Amino acid sequence: MEKSSVDVIVTSPPYNIGKPYGNYNDRMPRRKYLRWIEKVALACKRVMKDDASFFLNVGGTLGDPWIPMDIAQGLRKHFVLQNVIIWVKSIAIPKEDVGKYPHIRGDIAVGHYKPVSSRRYHHNCFEYIFHFTKHGKVELDKLAVGVPYQDKSNIGRWKSAKADLRDRGNVWFIPYETIKESRPHPSVFPVKLPEMCIKDHGLHKVDLVLDPFMGIGTTAVACIRLGVDWIGFEIDPEYVKIAERRIAVEKTKLRTRKSQILA
Repeated sequence: MEKSSVDVIVTSPPYNIGKPYGNYNDRMPRRKYLRWIEKVALACKRVMKDDASFFLNVGGTLGDPWIPMDIAQGLRKHFVLQNVIIWVKSIAIPKEDVGKYPHIRGDIAVGHYKPVSSRRYHHNCFEYIFHFTKHGKVELDKLAVGVPYQDKSNIGRWKSAKADLRDRGNVWFIPYETIKESRPHPSVFPVKLPEMCIKDHGLHKVDLVLDPFMGIGTTAVACIRLGVDWIGFEIDPEYVKIAERRIAVEKTKLRTRKSQILA
């Protein structure tokens, strides 16, 4: 790839936790794994524009929560960690803690929940999205992934609050699609995750998105929906076949929508 050609990178590498990938061994010695991730990240940095964003989704295990922090520390000498975003996959909020919102009438428990039988660990409800940049000065389009104010009296209270939309902050609740739709791959993020990352960077300044661990094509699907070009790499031919099918389906949906608009 050409140097300085990519606007946004959104990816999720293997976490080195023994996932059953088709033709990749997800069990390296920790030092070897971290050196490998660093090598991949440096290749990414070479193709990034000066104002590009690198969104790296990583998680750990209940018994080894240091994995994402070790990765981030290993990349510290090459990038600025501009934002740390917490991807919440499951959350439970008692009604008494929600506040006085009339449309919420009971406890809230939403998202993908897989029970943990261990008596030592809580269920793991989140992963990290590390937002790396070259210089730490990339301006974001935060309101592109913004949320309406719950308390409408905040609108106009501050100079920045000119409309019913505020910064979402760095905690994003993004649920999985159903297992049947999204799990032919042992570790895949929802389409909404790369969509939100790309929008957060600023869709108006995105020409090319890269995913060096494309898997079954989730980032490509997000790019089709957003109308931007992408490049993805994947070493497993079975995952490539699935990605190609998903991409073809998404392009058909896009053509149908355009036909309906023109009609």
